[in-house]
Amino acid sequence: MKPHHRIFFIQFAVAVSLGAFLSRLPDLQRKFGLAEGELGLLLAVLSLGVLCGLTFAVRSIERLGARTTAFVTVFGASLFLALIPWMPSAPLAVPLFFIAGIFTGAFEINANIETDRHEALLGYRIMSRAHGMWSLGFCLTALVAAGMRQVAVSIELHTFIILIIVLIAGSIVFSGIENAPKRRDAHPGHAPLFAFPTIGLLPLCLVGAGPLLAEGASVDWSAIYMRDVFAVEPFVGGLGVTIFSLLIAIGRLGMDPVIDRFNPRPVALTLLGITAIGVAMVATATHPVVALAGFGLTGLGCSSVYPLAISAAARRTDRPAPVSVAALGQTTFLVFFAGPPLLGFVAEHVGIRFSYWAMVPVLAAALLVTRALAANPASVMGQPTVQPHG
Repeated sequence: MKPHHRIFFIQFAVAVSLGAFLSRLPDLQRKFGLAEGELGLLLAVLSLGVLCGLTFAVRSIERLGARTTAFVTVFGASLFLALIPWMPSAPLAVPLFFIAGIFTGAFEINANIETDRHEALLGYRIMSRAHGMWSLGFCLTALVAAGMRQVAVSIELHTFIILIIVLIAGSIVFSGIENAPKRRDAHPGHAPLFAFPTIGLLPLCLVGAGPLLAEGASVDWSAIYMRDVFAVEPFVGGLGVTIFSLLIAIGRLGMDPVIDRFNPRPVALTLLGITAIGVAMVATATHPVVALAGFGLTGLGCSSVYPLAISAAARRTDRPAPVSVAALGQTTFLVFFAGPPLLGFVAEHVGIRFSYWAMVPVLAAALLVTRALAANPASVMGQPTVQPHG
């Protein structure tokens, strides 16, 4: 296994655990007897944990190194997500949501920084493919979850099985991780205790926030949307997450050569436009097939915009790369995790269809600031472009 493929697996493993959990949210909602707004509050606690992990974990990650951080964050997130369904009530599950969020936020910094450093070594883009492994993990685990729900496998048993799989596979893959060297033009300073966005980073935060809001809403609410709007069978309801995750995975796994050829901004403009079309299809769908097609287009459109923003942030030289990535991650993943709970309140009071319309202004704002994306990586790194082969 090549070194950067081990980093890819970090994304895949966390996605499998988190995707299995989020795909079973309708069952968790019933188990705890929650309204959409109350479920949104629990997801907001998860978001708060992610924000804390992104804000405070930079120094610990640099001190522990990529391999130890992978073990701690991936196994920690998987464990606490698996424990949540075993809690007898929602209040007792609140601390577990928060702790799982902390590990998830810290994992994000570690995986993205190591991916960026491997990009510098290889001389071509792999960031989109790395996030494609996240999406592929979501797709596979959502498909499994749909089948599990259809045959009435309990959420407790389902998440426990996923935990065991992640522990075994992670122990094998993570043992071979070695730290990649920093970029030659990296900021020489040490990471501060807190990582917050600067004014110069805010446009990149907005570029990444638009598609992540659509992604979070599609992952968290698609099964509930299909159930409440069309009253479909559990398997069909779960197909929303599956199709979305499949299309976002296909887009991410194949987009790096496209970005190398056409540059980030035109690719981002196209993808954000596709996302807006997909969201509008979901909001106006009169048949389950139309809604599922909308989720698919949303997935394709969301695919590589956030990885582009991460790459641009990592290549900034005003601060150490982990700080810029963590600061970008704070804003965008706050949207990813906190946006869907807010949309839950919209759904409860105005209707779940309108919650999808609410994403359109954010996507429009992201379109207006795509100039913040960097040019071709070869010009940034001062290296010749190498044809992808990894």
